[in-house]
Order: sequence, then structure tokens, then C-alpha cells
Amino acid sequence: MTEPVLEVKNLNVRFIREDGGLFSAVYNSSFEIYGGEVLAIVGESGSGKSVTALSLLGLIDAKKILFQSTNSILFKGRELTALEESEWEQLRGNEISMIFQEPMSSLNPLIKVGEQIAEVIREHRQVSPLKAKARARYLLRLVGIEDANERLNAYPFELSGGQRQRVMIAMAVANNPKVLIADEPTTALDVTVQKQILELILKLKNKLNMAVIFISHDLNVVRKIANRVIVMRQGVIVEQGSVGNIFHAAEHPYTKELLMAFRQSSFQENFVSHKLMEARHISVRFALKKNLFGKVNKEIKAVDDVSLTLYAGKTLGLVGESGSGKTTLGMCLADLISYQGEILLSKSVHVAREKDFRKNVQVVFQDPYNSLNPRLKIRDIVGEGIKVHFPQLSNGDVEAKVKQVLAAVGMSAHEILDLYPHEFSGGQRQRIAIARALAVEPKIMILDEPTSALDVTVQAEIIKLLKQIQKKTGIAYLFISHDMRAVRSISHEVAVMKQGKIVEYGSATQIFSTPQQLYTRELIKAAME
Repeated sequence: MTEPVLEVKNLNVRFIREDGGLFSAVYNSSFEIYGGEVLAIVGESGSGKSVTALSLLGLIDAKKILFQSTNSILFKGRELTALEESEWEQLRGNEISMIFQEPMSSLNPLIKVGEQIAEVIREHRQVSPLKAKARARYLLRLVGIEDANERLNAYPFELSGGQRQRVMIAMAVANNPKVLIADEPTTALDVTVQKQILELILKLKNKLNMAVIFISHDLNVVRKIANRVIVMRQGVIVEQGSVGNIFHAAEHPYTKELLMAFRQSSFQENFVSHKLMEARHISVRFALKKNLFGKVNKEIKAVDDVSLTLYAGKTLGLVGESGSGKTTLGMCLADLISYQGEILLSKSVHVAREKDFRKNVQVVFQDPYNSLNPRLKIRDIVGEGIKVHFPQLSNGDVEAKVKQVLAAVGMSAHEILDLYPHEFSGGQRQRIAIARALAVEPKIMILDEPTSALDVTVQAEIIKLLKQIQKKTGIAYLFISHDMRAVRSISHEVAVMKQGKIVEYGSATQIFSTPQQLYTRELIKAAME
């Protein structure tokens, strides 16, 4: 057998707490990866997957961690643990590259995406700005972004979540790395684009004989792309083996638990309910080009004459490709962007004032890192809304309610109240964001990819929690997602969007069993095959 391109021996990472104590994030982990193969790392949020990946690139703050002397990371026979920062900089983005989990926090919001891709190229190659721009354009086309010439001059906030993720992938493969670390690279993508991205990664892997470390909570994706799988729990590798052995002959109880959660899904029973919100003929247009006098020369219809209804105690699943208008529509219903059309609320929602609307219609955003204030502790993030909407509560009552809602989403309140968002994994931040929304007891919740950053076991727990809350309170959910399995497990009705329009709308049973549109059938096939 050929030598591994990357070999990790006895990796230990312990974080130093503010009180001087130690937290073991990765414990005595060893593995290797060979050129031309995909090694998947799976496990629940906080299991050490991302910490392991960051260690391979020297991206963990040395002042906040302790490594043991037994650590060894060999890249093509070269020991990386002894590198100086200048040597790491030559390695990163060139021979070892990474696709980060949250593209909006990784891309510079003030620089056009074409310039950001070109910067990565020029950092490691002696090429002219013109050639770097030409390769950036080629890379955007390679990762499936339409209108590459126009998108070169777009800022990150002008792209959808899926498009931003594809820009990150373009940057990661810009210099043909020997090792590509992909940390949840398909989290923000719908199933059809997800399939394209997976095919692209496999194509690049084969073309460049590239080793891919694929970190994901989505076992369906792992099953399709991986050659071997590592299962992590609480910083420890509990099982590793070929994808066939892991999925069909797992030995560790935790691996079996993951697989059981992955295979479980069910349709929701239908029942009669009353309207809480009705959207009629909603349209949203965004300007793409303006002349010198500010007149719009070119525009895009992000949402085009859409109507839908949210019912008490029911979930409407909203699915479609990235850029189909799902999130834009959700932001209209939350009254966060301008739109044409009308949104009617029932008397039971009580919106005499703008403040009442904000209490009764809450949003869980797709990217929890950017929706949580980095300067506030968790007690203040979750408690802020409670203080605004329940002014009669004492400080003690507010804290008790904060602890209660954090416990409801599976977070240990006494351990996290005084921590900041950056001290959590992506999945943990998502749960905090859900807790913040639930804390003010809304009547309607807009859930924009609420389980996208969660592993399958926690995803199942969150969906179960959302169902329990819905059954108890009669809350209505708009569940926006590209994950058809999650949509099927929670939705009573499903609306399918394409290019700003709803192309199919019906009960979950009808949509998943007898879809009428070819586009819907393709979405379901891509997710379930």
C-alpha cells in the first residue's frame, strides 16, 4: 500500500477554561488518509470533529489550548506540529485547504467574491491580476454558479446561502490542494445542488488524486461520498472502518444509535385547524443593475406572486433549490424585508403594535453564528427577548425561564450561561438560536434551515422537541429546508419553490407519495436515493 498523504497519531487537544480548568476536546485520536480517498468524520455537535480539522491546519489559538508531546501530524512525511506560523501560512490554502462550515462568517462582507477568490490564488501563485480573475471566473463556473461574470462582482450578502457555500468551495480548490478538509460543505445546499457539489468534489478528488476529509452530520451524504468513516463522540474516536462496515455492520452502540436516528422518519397526521397567517400574492424584486440616475436596468424576481397559509398547530415545509426564494419568502412573512402583496393575521395573534408582531412571529436564522450577538453571554442572548416582552418578570424569574428553555433544547444551562457564542460548535449555536426564539412564546415561527448544522441524533431530538412544543402550544411553523427527510418528518403540508414561484403545494403525504411535478420528483429522488 502507498504511504498515507496525512497521518495523525495520538492527537490530544485540551482547552484551558477561564477558571483555569481543562476541557478535553480531542483525546488520543489516530487516523490516516490516502491520496484519492474520502475519509468522513461523523458525530454529534461538540464531539471534536471540527477541532480535529482545525488542528490539522494549525488554526487553533495556541494560547487557549494544551497539546500533549505525543501529538504527531505528518503531511507527506513532514511533521506539522513543529511548524512556525509563516510555514503554516505557506501550507494553508495551497497544499492543505479547508471549506468552512459557515460561509457568511468566513467571507469578507466588504470585498467582492471574485477578488476574494483571486486573492487566494495570488497568495500562492505568481500570476497577474488578470489571470487570477480569469481563474476565479472559471472556478465559479466549475462549482455551478450561473452568470459567473456578474457574480465575480457580487458581495457575499448578495448571494444565497448555497451560493456562498459554493464560493467557499471555489476558494478551497483554487490551488489544487493535496488534502481538502470539508467541514459540513453541503449544509446550506438543497438536495439537487448538494448532489452536484458531491459529484464535483469526487471529480476533483479523482483528477488531482486529492485526499478529502469530509466532516458531516448528514449520514445520507456520508454514505454516498465516503470510502472510510470515523465516528467521534466526546472527543474520542469510538469506531472507524469502511463505509460498508459502518453502515451495515456497526459494532459500537453510539454508531448504532446514529444509524437508527438516520433511518427514522414519519409523515404527520392531518387535522382541521384555524388560520394564523395568510400571505396573498407576495412578490419581491431585487435590483441587479442601475444606471447613473439610479434607475433599475435589470432586476430579479426573488419571489413571484406567492400565496400560502399557516395554520395553528401545523407545519408548512418549504423546499426548493438554493436561490429559489425560500428564505426571501420567509423574511417577508417575518416583515423583515419589503414586499408587494398582503399578509393577513388572525385576531388570535394579537398584533396591535409592532412589538406584538415581533413577539408573536419569531425567526430562527440559517446561520446562527451571525444571528447571535458575539458580545453577549448566552444568559443575555436568550434572556433579552424575555425582558422586553415579559417586563413583569423579576431578574430571577427571567433567569429561571432562560434555564428552562435551554434545557428544552438539550443545553446544560449552568455550564453555558456565562459563555459567548464563539465558544460553541455550530450545532450548539443553532440550539441556542432556537431557544432564543422559543423563549418569548411566539404563535408563529419561521424556521430557516433550523437543523442544517445538527447531527442526525440531535436533529431528531430538535424535531421531536418542535413537535412537542407545537402540540402543547398550537404554534405554527414555516419549516424552510433543503433536507427532504427533515421536512417529511415534521411537515403537515409542503410547498415546493422554483425560481421564485410555488410549483407544487399539498399535504406531506401527497407530495412525498405522489408528487405531480418532475422538479418535485427530482428533489425527492436526490434526497432519498
